[in-house]
Amino acid sequence: MNDFDKSHAIDPQILEEAADWAIKFQSGEANENDRLTFESWHKQSAAHTAAWHQIQSVLNAFKQVKPEIGCATFKRAGQFDRRQAVKTLGLLILVLPLSSWMAWRHLPWKDWTADVRTAIGEQKTMDLADGTRLVLNTASAVDIVISKEIRLLTLHSGEIYVTTGNDPAVLPRPLIVQTPQGTVKPIGTQFSVRRFDECTRVAVFQDAVEILPFQASAAMLHAGQQIDYRVDGIQSLQSVEASAASWTQGTFIAKHVRLADLVNELGRYRSGIIRCHPDVADIRVSGTFPIRDIDTSLKFLEETLPLHVSSFSRYWVTIDRQ
Repeated sequence: MNDFDKSHAIDPQILEEAADWAIKFQSGEANENDRLTFESWHKQSAAHTAAWHQIQSVLNAFKQVKPEIGCATFKRAGQFDRRQAVKTLGLLILVLPLSSWMAWRHLPWKDWTADVRTAIGEQKTMDLADGTRLVLNTASAVDIVISKEIRLLTLHSGEIYVTTGNDPAVLPRPLIVQTPQGTVKPIGTQFSVRRFDECTRVAVFQDAVEILPFQASAAMLHAGQQIDYRVDGIQSLQSVEASAASWTQGTFIAKHVRLADLVNELGRYRSGIIRCHPDVADIRVSGTFPIRDIDTSLKFLEETLPLHVSSFSRYWVTIDRQ
């Protein structure tokens, strides 16, 4: 039996507690003290983590129906019969099919409650207890579970670069990176994982990783290779892009990249909007662009290409032809 078939093994009391937390976050009642209390609750055991994941999968199902009868119903629970809403949410966990759990997607509070997170333009490096080094890129959120049986990184948003360490545990513990589309299992390696709305991108820089989409067969990815995978399969294999790891050094390396695509990448590191006019969107650009100083990158574009960069405010920048 795999981890996704264990909802009936979770203590109903824990499921109800998880449902209560979900209702609290949805209702908008939660404050900073609540968040800290929730984090302590969430880390109590693997059962607590599993219960929280199950609750999120149920709420995801409500995103597929009209807001007034979906998540909005639970958002209003704090104003009305919150306990009844908790019981209803707990019951739904037992009746929703397995596919609803496997198809869970990003929910607003996942980033807010994540163990580690970065703001727009921020990067963070940390060494985990097992010796693994984790680097978070801009606007990223990761949950970390290190137990006697497993080392699990759940990437809710953004991008991470992982350098596996020499696990000090006596018994081997697999290191797994999980996204809504599947899992990534490294084999003594350095690799990056990036979340998109409908797929996950994995690039390998040393050794190999195993990619396992939730609804497809596993595949091995070796050093110098990069793929995007969805929940139902793996897309075409490619060579690792020059920019795949350059962000860890504070740059984005462009090689004959469309200007529109470059602008989208630079926009990840700056609050607000950077708009590229359609007339110049297909101009091809090469160069190394600092991502910790987007203004400098924009100035470089203006100085080296027939472009004009105009700012209506810090939060609205337009790139047009000179």
